[in-house]
Amino acid sequence: MTQHISGVLLAVCLFIVGVVVNPFAVQAEAFHWGFKKSTDGIPPSAGAQLDQLLDEYGALYKGQDNKKVVYLTFDNGYENGYTESILNTLKEENAPATFFLTGHYVKSASDLVKRMVKDGHGIGNHSYDHPNMANLSERQMKEEWQKLDDIVRTTTGQKRTVYARPPEGVFNAKLLQVGNDLGYRHIFWSVAFIDWYRDQPKGKAYAYNELMSQLHPGAVILMHTVSPDNAEALPDFIRDAKKQGYAFHTLDQLVAAYESKHSTLQ
Repeated sequence: MTQHISGVLLAVCLFIVGVVVNPFAVQAEAFHWGFKKSTDGIPPSAGAQLDQLLDEYGALYKGQDNKKVVYLTFDNGYENGYTESILNTLKEENAPATFFLTGHYVKSASDLVKRMVKDGHGIGNHSYDHPNMANLSERQMKEEWQKLDDIVRTTTGQKRTVYARPPEGVFNAKLLQVGNDLGYRHIFWSVAFIDWYRDQPKGKAYAYNELMSQLHPGAVILMHTVSPDNAEALPDFIRDAKKQGYAFHTLDQLVAAYESKHSTLQ
């Protein structure tokens, strides 16, 4: 997780300039998820080519741009002592979230995982061993997702996960296709910032300002629970976003809105 590559750092030049045009090359080409940060409440764009690729597989990174809705997601590779505080805030503010977990996290922080489910939050699949999923064979992809599902089921009783997020945001069309075939829908993000170094805190104001400055209708927010900055900033962010008219919804609601919109267009 300490080397997580976020949208903040990468501009995804390949698909913006249209380098990848061969459909067979797209299957093999690895993309690093990225976008230009949102400003002034305007949703970011990953570019027409990547939007088309994701749409083909029902993969999402933001919601409707005309509705003030926020979707909170957290990536959990290891526990650093701040998840309990985050869960307390989510409960106090009645804000749902989805936690994308790895095998290490489920094994080492099983009590917190149980609480996530008990509190009504979603569990997403961040793979079991946190590899570069785009480099794996179809069999290995399946093993990564299903091994994580197995330990989540053993720990919480939840049958399986349905939302997947590739480690470090690295993916290709093959990964999206194999995921779809196995019943997984990929969820990326439209708000992110550098927050995954456990030994480099930047303070509550840093996280709060990043969240508020990038806030936009349909925002899928990515945070990491290893950061004390996030734990400290989250209460004020949720309250102030609500003051601006934002509501906090689940990924199930995000998908339902997407499916409804697409069914009316067909």
